[in-house]
Amino acid sequence: MPYYVTTPIYYVNAAPHLGHAYTTIAADVLARHMRQRGEEVFFLTGTDEHGEPIAQAAEREGLTPQELVDRIAPRFQALMPELEVSNDFFIRTSDPQHEAKVQEILQRVYDAGHVYAGTYEGWYCPRCADFKTESEIAEGNTCPIHGIPLEWHEEDNWFFRLSAFQVPLERLYAERPDFVLPGVRYNEAVSFIRQGLDDVSLTRARLRWGVPVPWDENQVFYVWFDALLNYVTALSYARDGVDLTSEFWPARYHLIGKDILKFHCVYWPALLMAAGYEVPHRLFVHGYLLSEGEKMSKSLGNVLDPFEVMDKFGPDALRFYCLREVTFGQDGSVSTTGFESRYETELANDFGNLASRTIAMIGRYRDGTIPDAPVDPQLEPDFAGLGETVVARLDDADVTGALDEIWQRVRRLNRYVEERAPWQLAKDEARAGDLDVALRSLAEGLRVVTVLLHAYRPSTAERLLAALGRPALQLTTARYGAQPGGQPVEAIEPLFPKR
Repeated sequence: MPYYVTTPIYYVNAAPHLGHAYTTIAADVLARHMRQRGEEVFFLTGTDEHGEPIAQAAEREGLTPQELVDRIAPRFQALMPELEVSNDFFIRTSDPQHEAKVQEILQRVYDAGHVYAGTYEGWYCPRCADFKTESEIAEGNTCPIHGIPLEWHEEDNWFFRLSAFQVPLERLYAERPDFVLPGVRYNEAVSFIRQGLDDVSLTRARLRWGVPVPWDENQVFYVWFDALLNYVTALSYARDGVDLTSEFWPARYHLIGKDILKFHCVYWPALLMAAGYEVPHRLFVHGYLLSEGEKMSKSLGNVLDPFEVMDKFGPDALRFYCLREVTFGQDGSVSTTGFESRYETELANDFGNLASRTIAMIGRYRDGTIPDAPVDPQLEPDFAGLGETVVARLDDADVTGALDEIWQRVRRLNRYVEERAPWQLAKDEARAGDLDVALRSLAEGLRVVTVLLHAYRPSTAERLLAALGRPALQLTTARYGAQPGGQPVEAIEPLFPKR
């Protein structure tokens, strides 16, 4: 079954930071895992380049909006290979193909009677590019997300009849209790819908930097509708001459942050219904990465630079830390101190030392060849069903839970080293068979966890599997005892050198 996974597209009003890397890494784990399962995968990320904040930032710098986005968007594109992200396409909403498809889809919505002319007035956050309802306004008439004063706006616009989708959305959520994960975010979306849906502004009259409205030359589409449609428009032109929509839509997962829940979990399915598309299978809403108790964001100026982290520790370490330190779906704190601690204790010691010791002992005691011996049945209960458990976790986008399942086995292998003490067995010729079993079992257990870790840490996994003489990545091979012994191993530089 084709598997389509997306990140939100990232707003290009400043350089990329760890928050962008976080969502993208999680999506990449799902994409890589599904490829290991033999699925046809399409993984989309990109940049959101229209709207008032971009126009204002460009004006401050004496640039056109297009010049500004052409300068910043490549920084986001450069982040992808740096993070070892395997996206199949990088969309920019200033792409002419995207703009044309947005016009086509929203013209269809207009022709179907879901759009009407009206006047909008209300409190507006320029950073959210969103009008706030009374229940969303924070103390002091400020934005609850950015903490800045709201602005009163009044203008003639075209409106989307969101209220007409009150019942269809209630039915959707009632019929699909896993439509939004985790459950707390599902409940949040349902609560918002049950409060009663008001029609929303589809266009803006005061702004010129956006997708022009085909039936009204004096308006552009509101940036959020333009941005949401990227998930559909990208499929129409990501591959030259091929429309992938019928193959990959509806998306299996949209991964988003909780600050954009309303747009994705309420507006987006309603817009898709209005345009005649199926809604996505699932949305997963993750929490905030916090720095000293506050959300990490460009506007608050408290971001960690992923490029700096990768320069020192490498991309696999960053990928691991992001999904190990904070449970995906919850808020959690990250810090340089926490990163360095996790790197030393789990990557350098738990895993790196296990890999180095295993290969070194095979080299020292068995001339660099994994013994062709049976695996130790003592480890079989620990590894039984591990692959199936990881599959089930990742089917629910539980990237942290799946990683924890794998890491429990990494720790079990470390305990096994101490229990069996191969260096002691090597001193007794009468126990040569026991040593063969121990070394074979360590190599096999290490191979299994490394195959499963490939989605999280691709480059180090590939290096280690090659050193073990078993480079196969297919998930079907991630069974303890599935591969025979007898193959040579190669010495390997430390996967995670101590700093």
